[in-house]
Amino acid sequence: MVLLLGTVARAQTSDYAATSFMTLQEENSTISTSSLKDRFYTNGLRAAYVSPESADSMLSNIADTLWGNRSVRMSVELTQQIYTPYSTHTVSPPPSDEPYAGVLLANIAAVQDAMNARSSAGLSLGVVGPSAYGEQVQNGFHDLIGQGANAGWKSQLHDEPVFAFNTARVWRMQLADVDGLETDALPALGVTAGTLRSAAEAGLTLRIGRGLQNDFGPSRIRALAGGDAFRSSEVLGWYVFAGLKADAVLNDITLNGNDFRRSRSVSIKPLVGEVNFGVAVLGRGYRLSYTQVVQTQTFRGERGGAHEIGSLALTLLF
Repeated sequence: MVLLLGTVARAQTSDYAATSFMTLQEENSTISTSSLKDRFYTNGLRAAYVSPESADSMLSNIADTLWGNRSVRMSVELTQQIYTPYSTHTVSPPPSDEPYAGVLLANIAAVQDAMNARSSAGLSLGVVGPSAYGEQVQNGFHDLIGQGANAGWKSQLHDEPVFAFNTARVWRMQLADVDGLETDALPALGVTAGTLRSAAEAGLTLRIGRGLQNDFGPSRIRALAGGDAFRSSEVLGWYVFAGLKADAVLNDITLNGNDFRRSRSVSIKPLVGEVNFGVAVLGRGYRLSYTQVVQTQTFRGERGGAHEIGSLALTLLF
């Protein structure tokens, strides 16, 4: 019996190690629970692929140096983020309002799982400005649904290449069962440095549900998160969660403006707080999650109170 259980455990571990993942994700201020207009960080799109684990690659050498474990996954992503001012119906928004900006990024990262921790280190390369196609995506969708175009895209940030290095770790700490449901805590730390953005992040998420050992929390596009890889199970898993996050921000090109050309800009707030909550469902071969985000002001003179955005993600394994 002991031998059989050991064989099953090794098979499950092997299956997980050999699994790859594909994620499609949409973040938008109009799919949140109360915000019904484009403003600030208003839309994010992400398509991501996460490879099976490997112990024989350039990334595994990096993982061995960083974390002392050569088993590592490669994550490859393409993301687009769109930022608009509060005043989207004027050709020339007030100078004190957030600039129009599109950001298009290719991201590559090494992701390594330990028993109760997930670590990542990566590089983002891309462009901010018209070549990110923010105007075309936003106003093209508005045309499709019969909504008026945002009028001020002529004032968007200029084309400029951007980069950022990032590293993060999420820990999984099991807590007591509550009426037969599992609970845990997910503390997380992250650092980003580059022309795109430089910031230190800290967060804590609490979860309650079933099958919490199968992942490290839902994914996000531009924030500390649990990532895409999860363990599939015959038994339906689910959880609800709530979390807090704090950012200490040094620079953000979408607020500070272009580095090499004169452009619109606003003065960033160095400390930004966030409350998030939501739900995730994990079935055999998929995970579906929704996260509601409420964020404090990111720049001085920001209008409209706390900013809200909804994040919907579907991950499939294969």
